[in-house]
Amino acid sequence: MPGFSGKYYYSVDPKGRVMIPAPYRSILHGNYSPKLYVTTAAFDKCLYIYPFEEWQRFEERIRSLPQMKESVRWLMRRVVASAHECEMDKQGRILIPASLRADAEINGEVAVVGQVDKMELWNKDEWDKVVDPAKIDRKAFEEELASLGI
Repeated sequence: MPGFSGKYYYSVDPKGRVMIPAPYRSILHGNYSPKLYVTTAAFDKCLYIYPFEEWQRFEERIRSLPQMKESVRWLMRRVVASAHECEMDKQGRILIPASLRADAEINGEVAVVGQVDKMELWNKDEWDKVVDPAKIDRKAFEEELASLGI
């Protein structure tokens, strides 16, 4: 099954809707049901957009974790509690709930970014900061990724 890749820039419309890129819509229509889940990312200042089936896989993994661990409870409170079901309209847009837009400062220009099994939605300025190569320890990252076989 093809995964979500690439990055696309859009603007949030006055109603809080964001365009899903055409290549992603094609993947969704060909491989998934129409439902999507939008939620807060666990550690980054962005939102995750999951196809329904990928969200179900995520929930299954959460269910298999020890619920007494504080980190698991935190993850559930941060990500699962923030999840909203949505569907694309005929123009390929989704409505991002106001509470989620506020959490990730989604307004104005945004980046919709493929992450294989899900999409990320970023405030464009925040995205530019996160992917700035000057902000990482390049050598350490190269070594770590090489140790993972990449």
